[in-house]
Amino acid sequence: MINKFCPICGEENECMAGSGKNDTCWCSTEKFPNEIFELVPAESKRRHCICKKCLVTFKKEQKIIERL
Repeated sequence: MINKFCPICGEENECMAGSGKNDTCWCSTEKFPNEIFELVPAESKRRHCICKKCLVTFKKEQKIIERL
């Protein structure tokens, strides 16, 4: 991954995809709701990986909203 910072929070995304070590990342086994990509600026889409913290937070917030 070219940019190692999350486009949502700006912290390191810890992406390992394309690193050459084993070319897999934590994100390859995760499900990303389509709505989370609406939080990513247009210039970062398909260029910067969302971090696990933002993904977990988003999923928790969505479950709260879904129950209301």
